[in-house]
Amino acid sequence: MIKRIFDFSLAVLAGALLFWPIVAIAVAVRLTSPGPALYWSDRVGRHNRIFRMPKFRSMRVDTPEVATHLLADPDAYLTPIGSFLRRTSLDELPQLWCILTGEMSFVGPRPALFNQHDLIALRTQAGVHEIVPGLTGWAQINGRDELPIPDKVALDVEYLNRRNLRFDLCIIWRTAVKVLRRDGVSH
Repeated sequence: MIKRIFDFSLAVLAGALLFWPIVAIAVAVRLTSPGPALYWSDRVGRHNRIFRMPKFRSMRVDTPEVATHLLADPDAYLTPIGSFLRRTSLDELPQLWCILTGEMSFVGPRPALFNQHDLIALRTQAGVHEIVPGLTGWAQINGRDELPIPDKVALDVEYLNRRNLRFDLCIIWRTAVKVLRRDGVSH
């Protein structure tokens, strides 16, 4: 309950502080490429329920619906400002909506794509599917997409066993440092 109150309060504060930058990014996305400003992705949430997660669209509308690192040439699909949005992690800002609605938390395992069956199966086997997915997480700050799936799940399990508000604050802080340094952030 404390985590939910923390998430909701922080999301309201972040949404208020970032309202105008969010509007400016949405306009920039629309002006630089055809299609909507937001990309809604089917993701796997708590108890393996599918939910719709928004991101600012950083890729063309004809991009295949797979994890970016699985594309043969991800750069070929980027919009004119897509690389900047990803490098700065600004594409993630619309996920504040999912935190407000309770489908996501600030900290937890990153929600899998609906078609990442191997990741979903391992998380379910390990009990990780019982927790709310996060905007950032222990695996995110320890390797992100570069991690093999079993290593990612091992870090998710470690988070499951260690989770508390203090650990979440540590992860949020380390995420902010990594984003500011652009350490491990996708092109």
